[in-house]
Amino acid sequence: MTASAYRLVEPEFWHQPLAPRMAEFAEIRELGPVLPIDVDNPLVGEVQRFHALTRFDEVLEVSKKADVFCSGQGATAIFDLPIELLEFFGGFINMDNPRHAHQRRIVAHRFTPSQLQNVMDSVETICTEVIDGFCEQGEVDLVKVLSQPFPLLIICDMMGIPRSEFKTVLDATNTILGGGDPEFTDSAGPDEEPNMDLDIAALINAGVQLDTLMNDLIVERQANPTDDLTSKLVHNDLDDDMLTPKEITSFFILLAVAGNDTTRNAITYGVDLLSKNPDQRKIWMDDIEGVTPTAVEEIVRASAPVTFMRRTATSDVTLADYELHEGDRLVMFYGAANRDPRVFDRPEVFDVRREPNGHVGFGGPGPHFCLGAHLARREVSVVFRELLRRLPDLEVSGDPVPLESAGIPLVAGIKHLPVTFTPTAPVGS
Repeated sequence: MTASAYRLVEPEFWHQPLAPRMAEFAEIRELGPVLPIDVDNPLVGEVQRFHALTRFDEVLEVSKKADVFCSGQGATAIFDLPIELLEFFGGFINMDNPRHAHQRRIVAHRFTPSQLQNVMDSVETICTEVIDGFCEQGEVDLVKVLSQPFPLLIICDMMGIPRSEFKTVLDATNTILGGGDPEFTDSAGPDEEPNMDLDIAALINAGVQLDTLMNDLIVERQANPTDDLTSKLVHNDLDDDMLTPKEITSFFILLAVAGNDTTRNAITYGVDLLSKNPDQRKIWMDDIEGVTPTAVEEIVRASAPVTFMRRTATSDVTLADYELHEGDRLVMFYGAANRDPRVFDRPEVFDVRREPNGHVGFGGPGPHFCLGAHLARREVSVVFRELLRRLPDLEVSGDPVPLESAGIPLVAGIKHLPVTFTPTAPVGS
């Protein structure tokens, strides 16, 4: 095995800007369709192996065959974790059928575009509110003022979380998806090594905060239902099925963490990509309504905010002529698959009019395809339409600051992005 494949387990690989990281991914992708990588598992003090999938076809095949490549042993972590921890933080992402199908069916019944029409309509209102909050300043950290609050406000309003608890949810989600970044865990000083025990303690504490908040809301909605999603899940009209409070809480944590952070980073990466590709920005600005659908898909393809999902072989099986054995871990790297030249024409080119664009930025086809893809597309569409119209000269004014994860991050995020623009008056006041 060429040593370059082992770059995937080095934190420095993930701390790079998007372009050089994807350039390295391109080299790794050509090493083979299935790349075995041995790495120290600090949780158990052993060297363990996973198999990296960086090509499109193998990601599709594994995604489709959920019975052969399961999620129930962990989809959101490279290494095995206690099942209680996996389900607490990942809900039905970390489940197999029939449990996965059972819970997803109940949530999906309340998570269709028609059922969420009020939420879909509120996206524009909240976008206006958030941009109004900083449009007079002229110089801001885009993550702090827009990418971070916008999708999380939508989720909190959708679930019925009061605005007074917004910071609690924000801080907890930053800790959970911070990947050990000291800025969000306070586990180490600037010259110190991260403390894994403290990182895990911070992770669990953040989960407990969200769990407590949601349990209190469930009790309130059982007694006093409203029209929010929590009330609809608590007072389900499916005759034979109800989610338990524990299952609703796990769904909320999944939504608050994954649903928030993926959209957050799609917005941030999208602004950075447009700043680096002014020709594509002009194409979009010249036809905002016409180009938005394809531009949003291209942002998701090029940035692939969700770094990976893991599957586990349920039996001995062959994948791309590689012999796998029961229990082997496979890690699908979506960003690399989205730039596979075997599938995408000029994959390193950011093209806001790219068609077709069958990317796997929302996961591969199969039972675990992103349940909230329609909401995420709506959010990204609205925010860029409003940015292009209201702040047409917005430019990135400094280097993006990447998330300093301690290992392979579930979301390879940008935590700070300085931008400048001509100040303008709020429109929603």
